[in-house]
Amino acid sequence: MQDSTIAVERTALTITAPVRSLARRIQGKRADHVVHGVKTVIAALLTWAVVAPWVPLNQPYLAVATAVLMVNASTVYESVRKAAQSVGARIAGLILALVTARLLGPTAGAVTVIALIAVLAGPRRTADDRLQIASTAVIALTATATDPMGHLLYPVLQTLIGAVAGIAVNALVLPPLYLNESGSALRDLAEALGSLLHDMGSGLAGRQLSSKGYGWLHQARALDKRLTHAEQQVQQAHESLRWNTRCVAHTRRRNTAHTDSDAFKVLRGIAIQVRGIARTLADSAHDGHTDHHLGQQFLDRYSQALHLAAAAVQGSVETHLIAEPSDASPRERLRTAIDETLTWHHAMTGMIGLGRLTKPGAWHVYGSLMTDLERLLSDLDHAHKH
Repeated sequence: MQDSTIAVERTALTITAPVRSLARRIQGKRADHVVHGVKTVIAALLTWAVVAPWVPLNQPYLAVATAVLMVNASTVYESVRKAAQSVGARIAGLILALVTARLLGPTAGAVTVIALIAVLAGPRRTADDRLQIASTAVIALTATATDPMGHLLYPVLQTLIGAVAGIAVNALVLPPLYLNESGSALRDLAEALGSLLHDMGSGLAGRQLSSKGYGWLHQARALDKRLTHAEQQVQQAHESLRWNTRCVAHTRRRNTAHTDSDAFKVLRGIAIQVRGIARTLADSAHDGHTDHHLGQQFLDRYSQALHLAAAAVQGSVETHLIAEPSDASPRERLRTAIDETLTWHHAMTGMIGLGRLTKPGAWHVYGSLMTDLERLLSDLDHAHKH
């Protein structure tokens, strides 16, 4: 009765979880668009009000464009980094324009020299930096013919003021945080790992090793994309905390980012073991030596372990992401799943050692599968204890 209740709850969770996740993402995107729009308007108007009174012809377009670029940076740290690069590239371009105009005048030869210098600027500068330096220098050539210093200072000051305004608005008006995105990516990764483990367990119990072996291996290899995405989200969450005023009085947010990083390391190790299990099963299914095929007694027992491991993997992220006193239930489920799988592991290891399983020629395959499972459980157990 208890098993059927758990199965019903798992089925309901499988159906409703993606719907809730999609609803949260849609609501989050709409809220983000509104926030970005409001911040962009504030930065543009603030920059215009500060710069317009003293620039020639009341045209502070460069300052406004710079402010809009900085306020829409993904994080506060990123906006500061972009501002430093933009101002530095702008100054370098203006100095290049001044030097070439003094030597060659605003001619085609000056444009050629500027292009060559920008291309050969060296590997330390990115392609965007070199392009910005060259474009700034070419545009500034016409200004240097009449009033070199005066017309060169205005673009530099506009860029600097626009960068400061954009950074200030980005840092003070709901600075971006990506903790929810990080947690969502980890949950998706854990769900994919658990789903593959569960699918392999069901396939082994249903005598489907030969027909599904390579499919499992393909799914395991496809997990690399989810791993890359989760890693990027966790890194962005960490970066979004740097110089973020929203986190000054919220220690829990900083702790959440560190916890997400630890959870990703665990899931990355688990993904390696899951891929190893899938590879071993696929190779065994199509091995031409009949005495290397796995015995069905072992496969039946191993399928049970994979089901337990699937529950433990998904429970590990649930425990990591929600660290409240009310989490006794998820933690207990995780602990129970790990303990049950460890007990099974010890029993199977003893049976293999005593030669009680059929197909003795497949001992190396048994060993590979047991080792991968042991490492998976070790990662889970270590994460749970800490």
